[in-house]
Amino acid sequence: MSTDQLPYAHGGPVSHARVRSCPEDFRVNEDLGFEPSGEGQHRMVEIEKRDLNSDWVASQIARLLGVKKRDVGLAGLKDRYAVTRQWFSVDMGGREEPQWQDLETLVQEGQSLKVLQVQPHNRKIRRGALKGNRFQLILREVEADVASIEERLMQIKAHGIPNYFGEQRFGRVGDNVEKGLLMFQKAYRPRGRHERGLLLSAVRSEIFNQVCAARIEQENWDKPLQGDLFALDGSRARFQVDEIDEEIWSRIAEHDIHPTGPLWGRGKLESGGEVSRLEHWVTQDLEEMRSGLEQAGLEQDRRALRLVPREVDWRWLEKGTLQLCFWLPAGSYATVVLRELVKY
Repeated sequence: MSTDQLPYAHGGPVSHARVRSCPEDFRVNEDLGFEPSGEGQHRMVEIEKRDLNSDWVASQIARLLGVKKRDVGLAGLKDRYAVTRQWFSVDMGGREEPQWQDLETLVQEGQSLKVLQVQPHNRKIRRGALKGNRFQLILREVEADVASIEERLMQIKAHGIPNYFGEQRFGRVGDNVEKGLLMFQKAYRPRGRHERGLLLSAVRSEIFNQVCAARIEQENWDKPLQGDLFALDGSRARFQVDEIDEEIWSRIAEHDIHPTGPLWGRGKLESGGEVSRLEHWVTQDLEEMRSGLEQAGLEQDRRALRLVPREVDWRWLEKGTLQLCFWLPAGSYATVVLRELVKY
């Protein structure tokens, strides 16, 4: 199901707007949640890049140091058509300190790369070792009046949004789920482990999105149901309760915990009761997806159904031009925030 077809939590977008008119309209600053240790044989390199993907930067760092690309650490991939700041790491292993600014000369016209700082560190940055990201977006040609836009932003700030996997998860032309199913049928062979992982992630994300959509339609995506597993906000920790009492309702209202949906894999669904029945009902027609993920060796996991952006702020730069800032935890998508606000 295309992300355009997924139900909305707050009644659908209130306007049209242009997004990413240029890379400067989409800025992302990585929040690792920790600082360089200041000692050790690794180097943490903070890079600001424009119209460049993270893999290319990692390759250039590897070439500069004369190491393999896999020896360059990064917490996650950042958008290409944007201005992004993120950290990379590399083990110096007794090598002489390079001229880090040499990286800045390797870009083509229209692109840019700046080495912001280089700090000693005691270990490699691992994939997923990320707290979140700060976004600063410019929306242009916003058609709705100021009051309706700001009312919707207040709703998002107060109640959160569905934690859908965004359009980026499904491939450049949105066909990764289809390719994943062909892979399960042995009718498509992925180009290496990386593409195989992308296809498995897309299929898994599709199942989650459909469960999340069903709970939105039933108006309980942000409410506790019997059998729910609850995720602690900002944590992978989960718990289940025998009875939904006032404390659970209070913690849901305070955004301290969130109901979760399945990330499909081998094993029994972790949910129970009403939630388990709902998840089996939603996924009963997705047998090929489920069995493909199970045979690929993935294990059952969970993901919060609700996403509450933090540090939400906005200002009008001029009529029809809105600057929007917010912080999201790792694994969340700015595009799912935007889709509740505008069509873009």
